[in-house]
Amino acid sequence: MRAALGSDAGAMQRSVEALIAEGAAADISGWDFSFLAGRARKERPPWGYALALADRLGQVASALDLQTGGGEVFAFALGRARRVPERVVATQSYAPNAALARERLGALGVGVVEIPDDAPVPVPDSSIEFVSSRHPVTNNWSEIARVLRPGGRLFSQQIGAGTNRELTDFIMGPQPINPARRLDRAIAAATAAGLVVNDAREATLRVEFFDVGAVVYFLRKVCWTVPGFSAERYHDALVAMHEHIAQHGAFVCHSRRFLLEAQRSIDAVHPSRR
Repeated sequence: MRAALGSDAGAMQRSVEALIAEGAAADISGWDFSFLAGRARKERPPWGYALALADRLGQVASALDLQTGGGEVFAFALGRARRVPERVVATQSYAPNAALARERLGALGVGVVEIPDDAPVPVPDSSIEFVSSRHPVTNNWSEIARVLRPGGRLFSQQIGAGTNRELTDFIMGPQPINPARRLDRAIAAATAAGLVVNDAREATLRVEFFDVGAVVYFLRKVCWTVPGFSAERYHDALVAMHEHIAQHGAFVCHSRRFLLEAQRSIDAVHPSRR
């Protein structure tokens, strides 16, 4: 499915400096991409993560959402679940996003804990029936296995290796692809932590940017695309991007996503207990 955010023909008539300044000044808190409405378009993964998450949340009594961002997707899923789990916790490391998540999820009875992405989660061993995570910065597989009860499930959509590499290479020059985000590595790490992977899928999805202001905003918000990005540092590349869009109508790149669903074995003993 393609998320149609439209295109803004008028934006191409505006100066490159005005567009860059607009993207550099826009609020990037939370995980809301409404700034890109009319300025970018992207395809969605075919498995429909948010609705699939809602279906799974409606079947469990306890749930943990790791690295929830501003809680946007998790709140959407809880709002569409046939029932909200009795006990729900979410984590977030970035303080402005944690504040947004508390505001958004608190009304749904979710406790939001502000902790580093790789820190232990303050919940007891084997106490959570369902763990979810959408686009985590890092995966603490042993911690996921620790908090899941035997038979408990993990449901996660993640960013794959080489996502938006065309954009990275345009701004920075050719860069090697970091293999750390490959699906096969995630499966191996989850398995080593004591999880049994039940489903794994990958998708390559078309992304289009219709003005350079949208590119600046995206690179500020999705900061791993161009590490250390600032409009000042990459000004010349952004001017070249503006010219490319003026000539071709859009800048096209491709995001990579994978879905992983796993279960803690009923017979598994967490490594910390061996």
